[in-house]
Amino acid sequence: METRKGLGRNFWLFAFGRFISQLGWAVQDVALPLYVLDKTHSGAMMTAFILAEMVPALIVMPFAGVVGDRYNRKHLMVGFDLARGVLLFGVLAFNLLSIKQLLVVQVVMATMGAFFGASTSAMFPDLVDPDELERANSITSSFNIFARLVGPALGGFIYAVGGIALALLINAVSFFGSGLFEILIKYEWKAKKIEGFSQVVSDLREGISFIRSNRYLWTLMGFAIFMIAFAQPFGAVLMPYAMREILKFSSYQFGLQESMFMAGALIGNVLIATKFGRKAGRYLFHALLFNGLLILVFTWLISPFSDFSRDTAFFALAIVNVLWGALSAFIDVPITARIQRAVPSEVRGRVFSAMAVLMHSAGPFGLIAVGPLLDRFPAWLVSLGLWTGMGTVVLYYWARYRDVLTGDSEVAPR
Repeated sequence: METRKGLGRNFWLFAFGRFISQLGWAVQDVALPLYVLDKTHSGAMMTAFILAEMVPALIVMPFAGVVGDRYNRKHLMVGFDLARGVLLFGVLAFNLLSIKQLLVVQVVMATMGAFFGASTSAMFPDLVDPDELERANSITSSFNIFARLVGPALGGFIYAVGGIALALLINAVSFFGSGLFEILIKYEWKAKKIEGFSQVVSDLREGISFIRSNRYLWTLMGFAIFMIAFAQPFGAVLMPYAMREILKFSSYQFGLQESMFMAGALIGNVLIATKFGRKAGRYLFHALLFNGLLILVFTWLISPFSDFSRDTAFFALAIVNVLWGALSAFIDVPITARIQRAVPSEVRGRVFSAMAVLMHSAGPFGLIAVGPLLDRFPAWLVSLGLWTGMGTVVLYYWARYRDVLTGDSEVAPR
């Protein structure tokens, strides 16, 4: 592998390539649900498309990690970007635009995306110096946030002008554009090719064993799993429910609140990239403390004890969302960078994939629980319950592992 020096040419080629494909994906991500709803008017079909994207990725992710460690990660990254572009061009060329056909395409895209993600996430830490990982992660996160800010508006406009075909065409072109940047990256990876299924099983076991035996990594991942279990249902279910059903925000106001969060996240990532760098981890528990206070503000806003008008509540929540977004960067980026530093490159693909399966599996349990709770209890009480759960996790890890999580100690806890 090329000797790394700060954030050099390889990193910027990677970052710009990812931005181009993320922008194209954001366009399709908006246009596809609109197309499905226009054709079917079915919420169940929308759910089917969401599951078609999630489930295949979870199933193949561990195997994708093994492949990412055994084969050249750059070749996999470029190959799967180009393959997804070819697939979408084929969909357009053969007019495979029926709902059932696009559902199959969604499954294939999700499967290829899992292999692409395993190779790129394992390759990324090799492109920058370990001390620059916080800065590098914050820059790529900023690009991703910008794509998510611009992409939805662009996707809605493109769908209105050219329908689903134009949106798919733009996404296909973006995959080829991304591949052109990625092919210029200088990266060498020597690994043994997979010779049989038994070797795949052996590599999977090795990845899981590495996680179990590395107590430092297990501490970081355990904290992330518990926080996801409480935070994902809060952000994905409780907040949208409260904004629409309790605060009675319009669709436009709802979208603006989402944008406020993303704007805050952009600010936080820019601050880490330009000012804090690796020092950002020192403020992890400060960010968690302020995050908890903001949850209490939100809980109060949706409770019967608040007598704010809808407009006043809207502006108050907009401020809360900006601060939430900024704080999320100071929570997510340091944890991600520590995990990246803790895993050797030769096993990174399978370890990251195993971790991704464990962490992504934590969220659905909370999602399944919160929906019925909202049907039985007021939203502000559910919010208070999630706050209590998150607070308990934070207090436990602060008492036992704060040196590990803040970066004052990067050795395995005893």
